Amino acid sequence: MLFSTEEILETIRMIAVEHLDIRTVTLGINLQGCASDDVDVVSKRIHDKITSVAGRLVPEADSIESKYGIPIVNKRVAVTPIATLLDSIADDAMHAGVKIAKSMDSAAKSVGIDFIGGYSALVHKGFTRGSTALLNSIPKALTETETVCSSVNVASTKSGINMDAVVKMGKIIKSASTKPINCAKLVTFANAPPDNPFMAGAFHGAGEPESVINVGISGPGVIRAVVEQAENVDLGTLAENIKRTAFKITRVGELVGREMASRLGVKFGIIDLSLAPTPTKGDSVANILEAMGLERCGAHGSTAALALLTDAVKKGGAMASSYVGGLSGAFIPVSEDVGMAEAVAEGAINLDKLEAMSSVCSVGLDMVVVPKDTPAETISAIIADECAIGVINNKVTGVRIIPTGKEGDYVEFGGLLGGSPVLSVRRFCSAKFVRRGGRIPAPIQSLTG
Repeated sequence: MLFSTEEILETIRMIAVEHLDIRTVTLGINLQGCASDDVDVVSKRIHDKITSVAGRLVPEADSIESKYGIPIVNKRVAVTPIATLLDSIADDAMHAGVKIAKSMDSAAKSVGIDFIGGYSALVHKGFTRGSTALLNSIPKALTETETVCSSVNVASTKSGINMDAVVKMGKIIKSASTKPINCAKLVTFANAPPDNPFMAGAFHGAGEPESVINVGISGPGVIRAVVEQAENVDLGTLAENIKRTAFKITRVGELVGREMASRLGVKFGIIDLSLAPTPTKGDSVANILEAMGLERCGAHGSTAALALLTDAVKKGGAMASSYVGGLSGAFIPVSEDVGMAEAVAEGAINLDKLEAMSSVCSVGLDMVVVPKDTPAETISAIIADECAIGVINNKVTGVRIIPTGKEGDYVEFGGLLGGSPVLSVRRFCSAKFVRRGGRIPAPIQSLTG
């Protein structure tokens, strides 16, 4: 991959002034060979496999960061969904799940990574013994570990929405919220991608190679600068400018990803183009929309502006690389995006507007703080609404919702998780609807191929 002098100088400016970084390099590891009916054997095999395969991940990432001067913010690991390994455990599978989570946590700390994903289950069509045990163990597993992240896929366009799983997730989130940080490490998905490098939703999915490097790039500050410089152009021209910039950002990500894969002796997987904001001023997706001409993110027109942004970023990335995957688009995590949090505080954004915007962004209701007394059934109903958007539109949607505090409070999580006001939730009851359970059938558009 050759870069011109102009591209190199432009990249240096993006890094120095506009917060361009590689948000994460995530090493996917297949753990299927660790299966056993003895949890102690499984735990040891998992620890040994992770520390063996990922032992050089952090040093090599640090070396590439120094070589190119490109910040690599997070180094992470994603593993095979642990529910598949719990199916064969002879003892109490729920207890076994917590023990395995602790083994994952220990291995993550041994190799020096930030987070490890894959404490996961795919239950969009129903439960197995292992997935039931994993779901029941999530609150305890997240409470007793620091780096472990969990995800549960409860819906897909091909299968519909497993409302039994949705109801269960509402209760799990409420139970896990005794430590609000637990809920920041737990995401409920529709159409979960098998190669997502971002936490908390990363896992090493079916069809992936033995081990693989997936890269998540991020450049909200870079895109914002481009939009600000194009103050008087029409929206079609603005989309073209964003697309060209996304092309350049993606080239940087693929350079890092391919070199990481080569150094570790693993496959190169995908580039996830998602614009992932941080609480740093100027590194905000909300501020990009405002630079387009909205007085405040959440104003009428915000969904259209976000659709333009997401589409242009995807098109630019697809031009730059044949290996675009994961989520790819624009994230709108409320607490992690200072512009989003400010918009909530000013009343420009509420839960309904976030839901509308999630129909065109990369994920869904992300890092949304709701009152601690929100009923589990209401949380389940919020998840069901978001899953419906994903299923009908054949896109990924996810929910990271955190019940804590009371409406109007400001909750600070710290670091990259930022902080957010507590949003209001409709008080009308959804319990009778969600308790019906069963499976909402797949939409008619699933009958293809």
